[in-house]
Amino acid sequence: QVARSGDGHTPRFSPFDLLRFNNVNLDPLTETFTMGFYLQYLAKWPQYCFNVDAPHGRSMGYVLGKAEGSGAPGKLDAGLPWHGHVTAVTVPPEYRRLGTAHALMGLLESVSDHEAAWFVDLFVRRSNGVAISFYESLGYSVCRHVLGYYSGDEDAYDMRKPLSRDADRRSAVPLPNPIHPEELEDD
Repeated sequence: QVARSGDGHTPRFSPFDLLRFNNVNLDPLTETFTMGFYLQYLAKWPQYCFNVDAPHGRSMGYVLGKAEGSGAPGKLDAGLPWHGHVTAVTVPPEYRRLGTAHALMGLLESVSDHEAAWFVDLFVRRSNGVAISFYESLGYSVCRHVLGYYSGDEDAYDMRKPLSRDADRRSAVPLPNPIHPEELEDD
């Protein structure tokens, strides 16, 4: 099982993983960040960051996430509700179709659900049909179409998956019209 190591613990992302995941970040569809950005996530939201290694120690992929939202606890309609956010999930080509991304997403969703989040969301390039189909297979749906989200050149979909706190799926109701990046809530 990808989601747990041989001794049964959850595969947390550590700062040392940053020194050995070039094989993961070489994919042209992978968003890469500065070391400081990764370290900020590991310092603020370590429970939302996971890395999975192959038996020989090579990274099979990682998910980088966080908790965000400004809404009042228990109220879905007050600001942006408390939720988990997937900043990056990536698996190098040699480890795709093995369930790695599915397991990584499951770990982040589980942490988000445990922390009483309403949903998990992510942004994906509108042109990345493979990723969109993958997220839909996990229960995510398009909630917002964001015009020019990626450097003003490419649109994004904001996809959400309601968690157990939102049994009525109210957090995943799609907006009827596209929005611009400046219309996104401050998280």
